[in-house]
Amino acid sequence: MKVEYDEDTCIGMFQCVAEWDAFEKDKSKGKAVLEGSEEVEDGVFVREVPEGAELDAKFAARACPVDAITIYDDDGEQLIP
Repeated sequence: MKVEYDEDTCIGMFQCVAEWDAFEKDKSKGKAVLEGSEEVEDGVFVREVPEGAELDAKFAARACPVDAITIYDDDGEQLIP
């Protein structure tokens, strides 16, 4: 499973931070940060979801009010949103 985070879309509600500890607050930017991710294009960060964290990652994506977080399964199929 993979998570993709679009920092430019993020509005800094930090609801993802409450759902999954891979997201942290960056108060200086007013945005969340996806720890352990790689920037694959300008403002878009991707990382693998560790075993056992799949549910937390899905909750983080569902909690985002602007759909800045996308979850993909191992086949690359978009699951959320």
